[in-house]
Amino acid sequence: MSEIDVLGMAREQLATTARYLDLDEGLHEVLSAPKRQLVVNFPVVLDSGEVRCYQGYRVQHNVSRGPTKGGIRYHPDVDLGETTALAMWMTWKCAVVNIPYGGAKGGVRVNVKELSKREIEKLTRRFISEINIVVGERSDIPAPDIGTNAQVMAWIMDTLSIQAGYTLPGVVTGKPIELGGSEGRVEATGRGVVVTAIEACKTSGLNISESKVVVQGFGNVGSVAAENCEKEGATVIAVSDATGGIYNPKGLPVAELYRNYSGVEGGIRNYKECEQVSNSELLELECDLLLPCAIQAQITEDNADAIKAKLIVEGANGPTTVHADQILADKGKVVVPDILANAGGVVTSYFEWVQDLQNFFWTEHEVTDRLAKIMRRAYHDVHAVQQRHKTDMRTAAMIIAVQRVAEATTRRGIFP
Repeated sequence: MSEIDVLGMAREQLATTARYLDLDEGLHEVLSAPKRQLVVNFPVVLDSGEVRCYQGYRVQHNVSRGPTKGGIRYHPDVDLGETTALAMWMTWKCAVVNIPYGGAKGGVRVNVKELSKREIEKLTRRFISEINIVVGERSDIPAPDIGTNAQVMAWIMDTLSIQAGYTLPGVVTGKPIELGGSEGRVEATGRGVVVTAIEACKTSGLNISESKVVVQGFGNVGSVAAENCEKEGATVIAVSDATGGIYNPKGLPVAELYRNYSGVEGGIRNYKECEQVSNSELLELECDLLLPCAIQAQITEDNADAIKAKLIVEGANGPTTVHADQILADKGKVVVPDILANAGGVVTSYFEWVQDLQNFFWTEHEVTDRLAKIMRRAYHDVHAVQQRHKTDMRTAAMIIAVQRVAEATTRRGIFP
């Protein structure tokens, strides 16, 4: 269980936004609660023959703007509160970039490092069979998240297709290319983070090509973001993974780190030409641009005052707590919020879904070009609202997102 109440965080962010919008009390109550929470307990026969019971979740927050969309997470700390908060954030994320989805999230409380590939497959197929009453290509479309990947999505698609009696490529995104996945999907979140970082640098008076960058988290999002920052001329001076962080003020070789050290025992700390730092020390390094791309609640009231970065662009979901946000705002730090900065993944998942439904596929160039246009437009929409309301970027993004969802909910009306 997370020490930070992430669902409380999500609801507090909504309450702050509601005051700006003078949101009707009843509508505020509707948006504070998920439409549906499904909790399942299911058995899996392990390779040893032992039967173990796992608990899984699927939460759908809001369907006013379209089917729900959101990842499936395999992690020992997954719980209903966290899953509900992440589903709510997905609703706002889809709305702020203006794609026709509501938010969902799912997960299983499991340590996949303790399971074989065959055991993970059996767990996946059983879990999706338990929640298939709520998922579907026109109702709720899962995607990868922490602990899951394209292979897991392939098993989900295959299981649901077998149960339907025909192939359903649009029932899940983040699939392998061979099964209807989209070009550019794997890199999309990291690319989107850097597109928004470039625009944020422009409006903050920074030049990304002259920036020193710190990246917390060197998984799919962080590694791609680091590489794309490097391509823009920035110097990546520190990165971290599950083993800890490394720092070199002259710069780190991002591609070499990912190719030779990421995912192996000892991780990036096997790299020698650097100074080793803890995750907390990494966040407090002197830099122009900080990209928290790991997990939620990394910047808190305990360390926010020590953050030296001029610009923070959130690649993870919920990496900054509400109290930390206020501290950073008081210090004049610009925070590009998660619901905007890391929306590249769901935008390209939307592209994948559209391609699957049409059975017509785009090139990687088309995908990345369309992604960049949507992310730039969304950034400048948020920046304009921020300037108008004289507020921080998270509140500005929330104002846009909540207003869009609230208007859709009101227009549809309350049945009966």
